[in-house]
Amino acid sequence: MKTARKRELEILAAQARERMVESLVCAGCGHPGGAFSSVDVMTALFFEILRIDPARPRWDERDRFILSKGHSSLGLYAVMSLRGFFPREVLRTFRGDGSVLSGHPDMRKVPGVEMSTGSLGHGLSVGVGMALAAKMDRKNHRVFVLMGDGETQEGSIWEAAMSAGHYRLDNLVGIVDRNRLQIDGATEDIMALEPYRDKWEAFGWRVKEIDGHKMGEIVATLEDVPFHTQKPSLLISHTTKGKGISFMENNPEWHGGAPKGDLAERAGCEVRERLEQLLCQKDPSE
Repeated sequence: MKTARKRELEILAAQARERMVESLVCAGCGHPGGAFSSVDVMTALFFEILRIDPARPRWDERDRFILSKGHSSLGLYAVMSLRGFFPREVLRTFRGDGSVLSGHPDMRKVPGVEMSTGSLGHGLSVGVGMALAAKMDRKNHRVFVLMGDGETQEGSIWEAAMSAGHYRLDNLVGIVDRNRLQIDGATEDIMALEPYRDKWEAFGWRVKEIDGHKMGEIVATLEDVPFHTQKPSLLISHTTKGKGISFMENNPEWHGGAPKGDLAERAGCEVRERLEQLLCQKDPSE
């Protein structure tokens, strides 16, 4: 990936974080921790990887993206607004009465949302169905499913994983936001997932691991899918919960909730400072 393009994507991710804080503070509620940990990956997907057209959200040849961890809608909405699916002003209605931007994505209300999610563990099953249908219809689009690591404690995830391996769905890409925290604490204390990679490989997936906050690494790995012909691809994205907001980072207390008062001001200052740093960096192409 060219250095200039990497910088552009990093700026977009920083802009998404700025919009996320704005939405969160306006709403006074939300699920910031997992949204901030996964927004770099979603930025890479929507601006570099997915074959999509915001002007034609139901275009038949588009790639499909499912946010299985639907409570992280805050990040998805910010990225989608930047990509042009709806205006920035709509973000200020997040979780408000009558808003199309509910706490969990609603495919009936938001153009570009492929599946209504929020009941954890269901997104991968839907993704398997979409990928299998594409194979049967001889379509070339791909299906990407972003899951939370705590979510993969659900048995339905492993039923779907087994099905994907059985049907050799190399048009299916699973991404796990491996921030190692969930609402009640560390994933390994609540329901241990390790040896995590081994589990997915045992179910017939080809697995790669990345730093989910290094844009160049994210894009390079996603550009390489499928990792193996006739096998579904699984990307374990190692991240920091609450990434970008110092008092939220690695703190399960910020799985849900919104900063208020001085903390809201501090969050806004931190994301703006990061964005300004990126904007002030010399363009390597100059």
